[in-house]
Amino acid sequence: MAKAHSLKSVRDMLGLSATTVSRLVDAGFVTPERGPRNEYQFSFQDVVLLRTAHRLQAARITPRKIVKALASVREQLPEQLPLTGLRISAVGNEVAVHEGGVQWDAESRQMLLDFEVAPAGATVALIGRELDAAPAAAPARPAATSSSDVHLAHARELEPHDPAAAEGAYREVIARVPDLPDAYLNLGALLYEAGRLDEALRTYDQGLAQAPLEPRLHYNRALALEDLQRDDAALAAYEACLKLAPDFADAHFNAARLYEQLGRGQLALRHFSAYRRLQR
Repeated sequence: MAKAHSLKSVRDMLGLSATTVSRLVDAGFVTPERGPRNEYQFSFQDVVLLRTAHRLQAARITPRKIVKALASVREQLPEQLPLTGLRISAVGNEVAVHEGGVQWDAESRQMLLDFEVAPAGATVALIGRELDAAPAAAPARPAATSSSDVHLAHARELEPHDPAAAEGAYREVIARVPDLPDAYLNLGALLYEAGRLDEALRTYDQGLAQAPLEPRLHYNRALALEDLQRDDAALAAYEACLKLAPDFADAHFNAARLYEQLGRGQLALRHFSAYRRLQR
């Protein structure tokens, strides 16, 4: 049986105040069990969901706005789509909800792009996995400085409205410059978001053959392996990422979560402790 986490351990782990946690419980954002002394006992899934609130708080969203926004999100969803199927993040001073390539304002419900809630069974990512554990695409560069930069920027521009063309553009960049990690990262993320996990994994493997010291490739590879239910291989990939980048907080969190699910408590605790240190 998965370990239950106390209110104190959740507060220590995520840095959330007791008031914020209680409000999120009251709003139905998480539904912890009650222990023998009526104390909260949070599941690992609760911890992952509460981490969303932690990230919003770190982005300087007020506790009141966090609770109000998340409660509003829950009210908007049909029963067959759980809250864990969405990516929630801060956009400026507001809370935005993302699914696929679309987003809306959590409080006002104003669509930032055309949005249609995906039905049950649709490919959506888990909070805590995609929120900040989404496949790490390369950051946009301020200016193109080479032919490969130009082609990479063009592929990024194609993604929102023509994913197939973007895929072709990324593959062209890889053919031209096979040792460019950004191209593998972006193509892999595109394939991952489309649910083409085996292809995404092959893309990350190809990238690592060219750039074995790129931690983001190891991290994204771990995500794909985890979604393919290859947990031991995913953990090895998270550890490879952390060997190269010990301050990669998301890799620590995901490794801790997976170790916990596999009943390997000591390793889970080690990674959780590292994650907590990095959040201070």
